[in-house]
Amino acid sequence: MRSRANSGLVNNLNDGLTWGVFPLLFTDHGLGLAVVGLVKGLYPILWGLGQIPTGHLSDRIGRKPLIVVGMLVQAAGFVLALALLDTPLLAGLLSSVALGLGTAMVYPALIASVSDHAHPAWRTGALGTCRFWRDIGYAVGALVAGVLADALGLNATVVAAAVLTAGSGVLAARWISEHESGR
Repeated sequence: MRSRANSGLVNNLNDGLTWGVFPLLFTDHGLGLAVVGLVKGLYPILWGLGQIPTGHLSDRIGRKPLIVVGMLVQAAGFVLALALLDTPLLAGLLSSVALGLGTAMVYPALIASVSDHAHPAWRTGALGTCRFWRDIGYAVGALVAGVLADALGLNATVVAAAVLTAGSGVLAARWISEHESGR
C-alpha cells in the first residue's frame, strides 16, 4: 500500500502546489488574473470529467498502467509549464491539460487498486488510510510550494514538483502489483 499512498499524496501535492505557484508564475509572465483562473480551472475540469473514461479503462487494462502513466503525464505537465514560458498562455493551457489528464488517470485507479488488494474485512480501513495520505497531499503541496518558492524561486519549485512526481511514478512502476489478493 505504500506506493499507492505515495502516489496519492504526490498526486494531490501537485494540486496544492499549483494553486500556490501557477498564479504567481503565470502572472509574472504577463497573464492576467482572468486567464490564470482559466488555466488553473482547466486542470480540475479535465481531472473530474476524465475520471469517467479512465475509471472504465482501469477495469479493462489494469490499475498499474494508469497510475504509472498518469504520474508521468503530470510530471510532463510541470516540464511543459517551464519549457513553454516564452508563450505563457500555451504553457499554462498545455500544462493544465497534462496535469488534469494525468490526475484523471491516477485518481480512480488508485482507489480501485486499494480495493483490489484489501480483504473485505479491512477494506474500509485500507481505503481510509490511503485517502488520508492522498488528501494530506493538498496541505503538503501548499506548504512545499511556499517554502520552496520562497527559498529557491518559482521555477525551482516547478522543477522539484516534476522530479517528485516522476519519482513517484517510477516507484509505482516498481512497487504496485496487479495481483488481487483482497477478494
